[in-house]
Amino acid sequence: MDFLLDPNIAYLILLGGILLGLMAIVTPGTGLFEVGSFFCLALAGYAVYILSFNWWALLLIVLSFIPFVYASQKPRREIYLALAILLLLVGSVFLFAVDGWRPAVNPLVAFLASGSLAVFLWIVVRKSAQAASARPVHDLDALVGQAGEARTSIKDDGSVYVGGEMWTARSEGEIPSGSRVRVVRREGFVLVVEKEKSNS
Repeated sequence: MDFLLDPNIAYLILLGGILLGLMAIVTPGTGLFEVGSFFCLALAGYAVYILSFNWWALLLIVLSFIPFVYASQKPRREIYLALAILLLLVGSVFLFAVDGWRPAVNPLVAFLASGSLAVFLWIVVRKSAQAASARPVHDLDALVGQAGEARTSIKDDGSVYVGGEMWTARSEGEIPSGSRVRVVRREGFVLVVEKEKSNS
């Protein structure tokens, strides 16, 4: 475990744990990010316990999670995300100290690692938040009221072409293949249709 006492290694492990923890917030439920984050943060915690560190820098890292959570849920998320990244980078670079305040991490390592993390978080979190708040491409409720064509005869089941796609359908009465139909309602992924009046 002596390799963990190198501030550069401890810094990279800490950044990895924070990254996995933030990814677990954005994409909950997988379990992999949570386990990986816990493992990395436990190793980094050991290094923090043994090495000299700045309390204020540790506080900045902890506080960076607050705007990050807002960035994944609220409007104007770019402001919250930028604040979270800034707090995280400043806190992590100055966490391990020499002479009480100077960063113990190699400046080149700090620049490359923190810069890569900032770019990654900026892109991934913004895209994840946009995807979570986007309207579904297939709005199934929008199919109700649309017209289509019966591709098979329809009674208890059949197929219709509605909204540019084939759908399983059923109807109250017999509808011959090739008839124009209108969607009355949907039951899950099954469309309930009726024959259009103009075809009768």
